[in-house]
Amino acid sequence: MIPLLAAFQFLTIFPAVIQRLFTPREMGRSTAFYPFVGLVLGGILLALDGGLRLFLPAQLAAVFIVTAWLLLTRALHFDGFLDIFDGLFGGFTPERRLEIMKDSRAGSFGVAAGGLLLFAKIASITALLDRPAAFLLAPVLARWVMVLAIFAFPYAREKGLGRDMKDQTGWAQLLFATLTALAVAWFAAGWLGLLALILTAAIFWLACRFMLTMIPGLTGDSYGMLCELIELCVLVVFTVVRY
Repeated sequence: MIPLLAAFQFLTIFPAVIQRLFTPREMGRSTAFYPFVGLVLGGILLALDGGLRLFLPAQLAAVFIVTAWLLLTRALHFDGFLDIFDGLFGGFTPERRLEIMKDSRAGSFGVAAGGLLLFAKIASITALLDRPAAFLLAPVLARWVMVLAIFAFPYAREKGLGRDMKDQTGWAQLLFATLTALAVAWFAAGWLGLLALILTAAIFWLACRFMLTMIPGLTGDSYGMLCELIELCVLVVFTVVRY
């Protein structure tokens, strides 16, 4: 149970049950449960969406949904999204880009990219054709690609939490996370869910290859950026197609 609790405590604002620092092994094993954490988040967002739309216009309800999305995740992935855009486009060498990513301040590239991301999420949620499938699949597939990224691509820094997770995440964690993502994709949207998963994998691979042309490996910010990017892509898919 400790890796499961570690996943929830790291990725969400859920109350801390384990009142100590997790070991690198526990953090690495926790990645197996990332898609399950996404499923719980998706269920909460879906319930919140159903309640808000009873008495609010669709656009305003979408604003509250995106706000809740940020709060439930402590804006952890959103922060990584901002840092990646600042670093990749604000620096001219791999070393300088990594240095910028460590800076807690947001620059012009990050602010612009973050604003566009939020606007796109709000617009997509407003126009969703299949709300249950979108709200369940977006956070699940986004956290699945985080496990893929941790497992499959090199890490840029020699030490840190991301390095510990990279070193401790193995085939067992990847397999469990993938089976969870496949099951949710199938039961949430059938063949369309599996198609969304395949599209997700393709976008994930392209995004990772692009980042690796700019920096020598991925970072924790990279994982956050991938999470936000995939959430948006899944929402967009379900604005144009219905299960």
